[in-house]
Amino acid sequence: MNVAGNTVLITGGASGIGFAFAERFIKAGSKVIICGRREEKLREAKEKYPDIITRVADVSSEADRLDLFDWITENHPEVNVLVNNAGIQQRYNILTADAKDNWSYFNQEITANIEAPMHLAMLFVPHFAQKDKAAIINVTSGLGFTPMAIAPIYSATKAAMHSFTVSIRHQLSETAVDVIEVAPPAVNTDLGGVGLHTFGTPVDEFADAIFEQIEAGSSEMGYARSEKARKMTREEIDQAVAGMYENMKDSIK
Repeated sequence: MNVAGNTVLITGGASGIGFAFAERFIKAGSKVIICGRREEKLREAKEKYPDIITRVADVSSEADRLDLFDWITENHPEVNVLVNNAGIQQRYNILTADAKDNWSYFNQEITANIEAPMHLAMLFVPHFAQKDKAAIINVTSGLGFTPMAIAPIYSATKAAMHSFTVSIRHQLSETAVDVIEVAPPAVNTDLGGVGLHTFGTPVDEFADAIFEQIEAGSSEMGYARSEKARKMTREEIDQAVAGMYENMKDSIK
């Protein structure tokens, strides 16, 4: 994929991986539109890059997704790349989780991590299919391949998005729409809460490596630990999951 000369919509684009991707698209010569729930973070992004276009939108809301699609296609019909990046991560012990009175809390992950990116992809694909070049970039996770047992819903949502991405890549293989999956490892962002991923790969290191792979034409990619996770055997996956759980299980007691 050529990262220059596009008009790119990035969900959750005001911070973390989304903002790092926005920076690289801008530097490559693409126009970038970012959306997110927090107006303050969007304002900070625009202060750093005045040409960036911002839109307040909570993609976990169906109404906001429809409004975003209508606004984009009316005001920026040239958009040809969607980066489904927004997502949330929650950690819990299923033995003590209150799924009777507090299901809405746990359902947030399903809505934000599966429903939102699937819906947005399905909204934009017919629009993209009319263009000479276009792309859907789904940001999944290495945990979609080797789940982290203390974040079972998060891991499952990313596995679902991996499957969805593979499927629509086949459906769109005769169009000009590239379908790309980016599976991050633990990256030093605020995903799941401030300070939980300080041990992770620096976000700029990760983003630089991913953009090299995107420009090289890769359709599915990880980095460091997540690149290994993509290629593990079932036995290696089982060993990795067990090891991670043993090291982290005390954090959810």
